[in-house]
Amino acid sequence: MGQDILLIMKSEMILTAIIFIILFLKIWDGIKNTTTLLTLVNLMLLGNLIIGFLGNTEGDLFSGMYHTNNLIALEKNILNMGSLIVSLMAFDWLKTHKHLLEFYVILLCTLLGMYFMISSGNLLMFFLGLELSSIPLAALANFDIEKVKSSESGVKLILSSSFASAIMLFGISMLYGTTGTLDFKAMAPLLNTGSQLQILSFIFIFAGFAFKLSVVPFHLWTADVYEGAPAPVTAYLSVISKASVVFIFITVLFKLFANYGGMWYNMLYLSILLTITIGNLFAIRQNNIKRFLAFSSISQVGYILLGLSSGTSMGTASALFFLLVYTFSNLGAFGVISLVSAKTGKENISDYNGFYSTNPYLGWVMAISLFSLGGIPPTAGFFGKMFLVTSGAEKGTYLLIAVAVMNMVVSLFYYLRVVKAIFIDKNEQPIARLNGSMSVRLALAICLIGMITTGFASGLFEYIHTITGK
Repeated sequence: MGQDILLIMKSEMILTAIIFIILFLKIWDGIKNTTTLLTLVNLMLLGNLIIGFLGNTEGDLFSGMYHTNNLIALEKNILNMGSLIVSLMAFDWLKTHKHLLEFYVILLCTLLGMYFMISSGNLLMFFLGLELSSIPLAALANFDIEKVKSSESGVKLILSSSFASAIMLFGISMLYGTTGTLDFKAMAPLLNTGSQLQILSFIFIFAGFAFKLSVVPFHLWTADVYEGAPAPVTAYLSVISKASVVFIFITVLFKLFANYGGMWYNMLYLSILLTITIGNLFAIRQNNIKRFLAFSSISQVGYILLGLSSGTSMGTASALFFLLVYTFSNLGAFGVISLVSAKTGKENISDYNGFYSTNPYLGWVMAISLFSLGGIPPTAGFFGKMFLVTSGAEKGTYLLIAVAVMNMVVSLFYYLRVVKAIFIDKNEQPIARLNGSMSVRLALAICLIGMITTGFASGLFEYIHTITGK
């Protein structure tokens, strides 16, 4: 039994060990060189990523409260890869920060919560994992405690997140009251569309997920939190945190509330229309680049929901594939933003005028990242959005597809606006040449390679489709 636990909970065990090692390094205080500390932590995160692909198995623990399989292992590895890239791109910011080890303890605790949330087979395990992944995020958003905006960001995130969690917990309590169980498998057959209390509980749980994903109209916290948080934390919030919620949202929709397919499709339909359209319209108006990417990420969530709306394994595979592509694309953009913010403190789009003249490599990374987010071929973002739109079309709701495609055209306007600032607009005093550390350059290279090659890796999509269909 002990061997089974070690094998099935391999990811959680390794991550917990890394957290304890970092705590020991903090207490010991024997390594004074911050570069050495950061390199050591990044090597441990790399080891965690490599081991995550080895020896994966399927199994249940704790009477079904914990579950893992090849799909869940892949989801965790996407989070591992994204966390490693965020850590690499935060190198220049953290090496001058006196609380760098505390940053990693908090960050990895959120990642551990995401692990448990994704592997949950029980609503209690799900909620505990959700809170473990959510509460420390407020501390990360407030990590630059000397900045007023960072403190505001942390306060807004914890207050709004607490309200959303309370709504979701209320919905979970009503489900338990009507079914007498918290287990996903036992509860699913007991849910029927004739119970008004169960319908209300589903609405509450859906609203909780909508908040975590920044679905309109539950998105109002997003831009303020993204703007105030440090750039690497904003990257983590926009990619890793949202990806983990999408992973468990798929399970809740397709397995727990499978009998409510007609209802949640109508709710997704309206949410998709509002999220894609409003996200795009507000992105056009932004000048702060982090707020700009905040509304961009809201719009991207709408496309993910479009893929899920089909309710098929193809839709699930498309959403997972797009999240992988989105990880490379959004983190590529945030990698450049993090470096610029750490070196100069500039975060407005107008600050990037003439950026290419002094930083050609960073300019190209930013441009290709925006091309991928906009779905311009031959970047991976084009293939990701093509799969999502194709999956969404399986329901035959062509009005929804038409709105989604038109919004893709609208998004090109604001993505190319930033590209125009980088390559065409003149600036008498452009951002000086930035020499990022080797870690930052490695993170940007990984994102660049991922954006160019992932779309052509047809075998990868086929593998994801195969394991989602099981």
